[in-house]
This record gives sequence, structure tokens and C-alpha cells, in this order.
Amino acid sequence: MKLNLRQQLTQFANVLQSELFPILEEAAGTLDDKARQLVATLEMIPLARFVPASRGWIGRPCKDRLAIATAFVAKAVYGFSQTRQLLDRLRNDEQLRRICGWEVPRQLPHESTFSRAFAGFAEMELPQFVHEALIAATQKNRLIGHIARDSTAIAARERYPETPPPTASRPKAAPARRKRGAKGPRGPNQRHKGGKPAYLPDPHKRLHRQRSMKLPEMLAELPCQCSIGVKTKDGNQQYWRGYKLHLDVADGQIPISGILTSANLHDSQVAIPLSRMTAQRVVNLYDVMDTAYDATEIREDSYQQGRVPIIRPAKRKQKQTPFSGQPRWGAREMTWAQEDRFQERTMVERVYARLKDEFGGRDIRVRGGKKIMAHLMFGLLALSANQILKLAR
Repeated sequence: MKLNLRQQLTQFANVLQSELFPILEEAAGTLDDKARQLVATLEMIPLARFVPASRGWIGRPCKDRLAIATAFVAKAVYGFSQTRQLLDRLRNDEQLRRICGWEVPRQLPHESTFSRAFAGFAEMELPQFVHEALIAATQKNRLIGHIARDSTAIAARERYPETPPPTASRPKAAPARRKRGAKGPRGPNQRHKGGKPAYLPDPHKRLHRQRSMKLPEMLAELPCQCSIGVKTKDGNQQYWRGYKLHLDVADGQIPISGILTSANLHDSQVAIPLSRMTAQRVVNLYDVMDTAYDATEIREDSYQQGRVPIIRPAKRKQKQTPFSGQPRWGAREMTWAQEDRFQERTMVERVYARLKDEFGGRDIRVRGGKKIMAHLMFGLLALSANQILKLAR
């Protein structure tokens, strides 16, 4: 008999409680809550499948990269802000050291070895591949109702490239106004007789070009360097220096896919590549987004992928007729059913809160987009495994 996802997770949790934890407690002592969470995470994620092995190579053998990768997962689970704190805990905690793969303290590599190994993991995108394999193994056969999409600020401790000052150029002449009664083709921004403007997609816009591009091309076009970002919350502007993390979160607060971009990039520019990345991993019915994603290209792409977009309409200024003084078009509103489903968008905010408060998303000590993304993905790995195991309870 074929088991569904919930039955498989329940069976996995029972094996952990009845077989694996007692064996580990006999060998390493009583496990506390953090140690149990780390063991459950390591048993669920396929980390050993993607870590390169060093046996059989010519030259001096490298330190065991699998144990170092396991230690970085433990760093996210225990919430250590620095690698030095992780090394101090590994030297003094025999139980954690044996779980990671070292028997005695003298086997622990130097801090510089950890840094070089982390740089290699970031370059090969190790945590991204492990997370994708985890989602494929646990969520591929699951029909997901809602995917909530949003971004969050990621502050970084690095300098951003300064833009050169603009050169003085000759001001352009104002375009000639169309005379009343003149015949001929109208411009793209002029109105038709009915008063509604004609929607003509601009081929130079990134959203329009992304509709016909493949996912690697879209990802290569997105900027990923440190910059200054700004968000308006409750009428106040908040600035930060660093990056933006964009996530697609499924029901149950499970992160499905993520992209890291510059802080000054608008959220709407990442909606289509993030949607294509999620479509390759899971099947969902609704895409829930806020007003930042209110664009015609995003809606059409979501419909084309076989999903229903639920986007909060942006509040745009309404122009008035010269005689009646009433708005020319009525304000767009969401139906009661869309309002009810739009409440599911808060799950992506809860994922961001857990990532920053519990899994080291707020304490970033590395520089560069690839390293910062690797640091965040190690935290998302631990968070995803923890949320998936909650489905079995």
C-alpha cells in the first residue's frame, strides 16, 4: 500500500522517537531539545548526497567537508551568530561534536578551514541544491493550495558601489501637443474615445521580457550586489544597506524557493522568475501577493501557469472628468472570497520572523551575495525540516 505524505512523515517521526533517539542517547547521553531538532534535521535533509568527497584525489587530503557542512547546519539550528562560537561549543560539547562527526577535539579543523569550506559551499550553491532535493522529496506529490510571495530586508556589513554622478546633458524638447481635430494615429499614451487608455506592453520593460525568457536567463539578469534599499511602512520610510530575500512559502509555512537580489530592486521584478522556480518543484492553485506585485504581466503569467493570482490592488490616483467631477474609472476591489484567501499571505511574514529570530537570519557576518545566500539557505534548511516534521504531529 502506498503511503501519503502525512503517513510517511508520521512513520519517520515514529522511527526517530522509538529507534534513532534511544540509540544516540546510549552512545552520547541524553539529548536536549536542540540536539533532537538537529538530529531530526540531519536525518531528513540529503546533505551527504551533494557534499563532494575528498577520498581518492591526488595531493594532500582535505578535511572532511561533510562534517563541516553538518556543523553549519548545527550553527543555524543552535542560532550561533559567529563561527567562532560554533567552534567553542564543539570543543566543549562532546555530544554535539560526535553528532557532527568528530570524536575528539583535536580533530576539529581550524577556523580558517571552516571559512574556506563555507566559501566553497557558497560557490557551488550547496544549501540551495539540498533544499531543492528536500522539497522534491517531501512536497512533490502534494497539492498545495496557496503560495505566499513577499520579500524582506537583509542588512549586510559591506560597502556598496557608488554610482558615478550624472553628466550634464542637453534638456530634451517637450513633445508637441496634438491639435484638436487633427487626424492620424494616436500615441501609445493617448486615450481612445471611450476614455480608457489602451494597454500597450513596453518591450523594454523587464517584466515584459521575462515572459519569453527561460529561468537561468531571468536569474542572470537580476542584480545581486550590495545597495541601499527603502520600504514604506505605516507612512514611514525605512532604509537599509544590503540585499533583499524573496521567498515563496507554501501552506504550513514551508519555504519552497528563494532568490537573493539587490536591496534597490523592486519586488515585482522577481515575481515571474520566482513563480517559474516554484512551478518546477510543486503544484499550487493560488498565488497570493501584496500591492507591490500589482502588474498585468504578473497576473497574465500566473494565469498562463495554471494558477489564480490573488493580488491586493494598488491605490492609484483616479483622474476626474472635467464636468461631473467624479472619478473616470471605479476603484478596483477584491471580492469577499479573495479577501478571505488573501489572509493566507501572513504565513510568509511568519517564516521571515522565524528565520531572523531563530535560525540566524539577522546575524550575518559574511560578505558577498553568494555567501549571504548560503548563510540564509542553511537557516532555511533547518526551518523547512522543522516545519515539515510539524505536519506529522
